[in-house]
Amino acid sequence: MTTPRGPWDQPERSAPSPGPVINHRLWLWLGLLAAVAVLALALARAFPEAVRTSDDKAEIFYQLGLVVLISSALLRGLRGSIGQHLKYAVLWAAIIAVLALGYAYRAEIAGVPERLKLAFNVGTPVQVGERTLVVPQGEDGAYVVDGLVNGQRVRFMVDTGATQTVLSPDDARRLGIPVDTLDYGYEAETANGKGYSAAYDASSLAVGPIKLEGFRVMVNKAPMSGSLLGMSFLQRLDAFEFRDRRLILKWREDEKGRAY
Repeated sequence: MTTPRGPWDQPERSAPSPGPVINHRLWLWLGLLAAVAVLALALARAFPEAVRTSDDKAEIFYQLGLVVLISSALLRGLRGSIGQHLKYAVLWAAIIAVLALGYAYRAEIAGVPERLKLAFNVGTPVQVGERTLVVPQGEDGAYVVDGLVNGQRVRFMVDTGATQTVLSPDDARRLGIPVDTLDYGYEAETANGKGYSAAYDASSLAVGPIKLEGFRVMVNKAPMSGSLLGMSFLQRLDAFEFRDRRLILKWREDEKGRAY
């Protein structure tokens, strides 16, 4: 039995009809797909060397396909407000996309700590593998590396045009080398004319873990802005190369762990 209604009673309102859930799902799915595509494009531009072969591309599409399938399954079960669903969808899509693309770009991501070290430690060589050192190129185009001569720090500029490794007079004095009593009998042609230097047998020269014992350096007679790490050091290594604004040094060790 229904309750009588007065003239001032408001008529009962019928429940609102459900919104276009299918359209909401479609827009959400398209939005998530676009977000994943943008993320993939950003990673491809940041690490162009990661996608070189057809296998690399197939791996990327496979991971993105997983993202699409999982997000589609989640969107099919939508219930409740569209705002809440949007928050959950974005969260899950972000998690899945990061995991999938992180796996696809795992090699490049693993090299991020190395890149940070190279960026913030100018002059400090970074070991990136077994018996492999990397020296970053400076903003001025030079390769500067900190080394140890007789256990004392010396900053060198790598110079493949220099036959010998040369110490500046200031660095030599700081190392305790008697520069005033050396025999400057070695003559060489330089950009500024003839130059004179003296030979000095250092007990060791080290760059990072590369330590060469009984290493001969030359002490320049005229003032220099800095010391030079020349071919006499580089040719003692197993290999060296310049690539992607980096100097890569590789060395070998004997049975006693000494570099050569």
